[in-house]
Amino acid sequence: MTVATQGTTELEHSAPCTTAASPTTLLGDIATLLKLRLTGMVVITALVGYFLGSGTAVNWLSLVALSLGTWMLAGSASALNQWWEIRLDAKMQRTHNRPLPAARIARSTAMMLAIFTGVFGTICLLLGTNVLATWLGVGNLVIYAFIYTPLKRRTTLNTVVGAICGGVPPLMGFAAAAGGLAAPAYLLAGILFIWQIPHFLALAWMYKDDYARAGFRMLPLIDPTGKTTGNMAVLYSLLLIPLAAGLTAVNSAGLTFLILGVLLSAGLVVLSIGFRRRRSRPSARRLFLASVIYLPLLLAVLVVDRVPYHAHRTSARHPLLLKISRY
Repeated sequence: MTVATQGTTELEHSAPCTTAASPTTLLGDIATLLKLRLTGMVVITALVGYFLGSGTAVNWLSLVALSLGTWMLAGSASALNQWWEIRLDAKMQRTHNRPLPAARIARSTAMMLAIFTGVFGTICLLLGTNVLATWLGVGNLVIYAFIYTPLKRRTTLNTVVGAICGGVPPLMGFAAAAGGLAAPAYLLAGILFIWQIPHFLALAWMYKDDYARAGFRMLPLIDPTGKTTGNMAVLYSLLLIPLAAGLTAVNSAGLTFLILGVLLSAGLVVLSIGFRRRRSRPSARRLFLASVIYLPLLLAVLVVDRVPYHAHRTSARHPLLLKISRY
């Protein structure tokens, strides 16, 4: 379940290949298995979806339930992913020292943790949010653990399926706040989905040899020149511009977000073009790091400049020109 649990936004891969010593404590290994630090980004995207779908008042109990439930389901998905891929992780330089391939945690223990966090997260969502948010969360776990994970060894389209998982948490948050889904939720989910493609293409180019050792089917492995990989990075980065502008067009964000959202997205396009031209590891790394910075900045601006959803939920008019005229 990812912005990131597709590598879940695998920020761990931004470190050099020479891996530092792994955590030696049991709690540290459990945190690594559940990727609690990385799945925190998944929670943030769900919270942004919640604030986008809420009015001027916030139900803090629902917010806590959403946060905890999303975090636990994302952790469960991560544990299941590592349970499935223990032999593959052992072959990769970046992942061979994880708790399972390094035999610091037994596979049976990992499975019990995955089941416990999955059940606990589901209960949190069901009791503290609503049925729609709960179904979205459980469905996302199923897609990530049982569809995306096996597809990683079979087709390069696994990146697209993983990106779908990254787009679901904002839908969960919006559903928890508004009781349903609407255009702002789909636009935010679209941003999360589209953002992941250049993010992971850059990552896959940086570590294509490692992916090849494990037998993962990533686009750079069947695109040795990198031309197609670069083209896809540019195309998907370009799509972020109209999606960001769309949130202002549907009256869910202000002019500040429109300007900064377009500028941030344009910056990612520039770096994608640079990657397409050079197709080198340094250019891929620049794109990857820029994508890591881009998302939290964009989400922060959105939260600050959002328009309370109840204020325009029943309005038939969403005139961008009228909105701009207020400034």
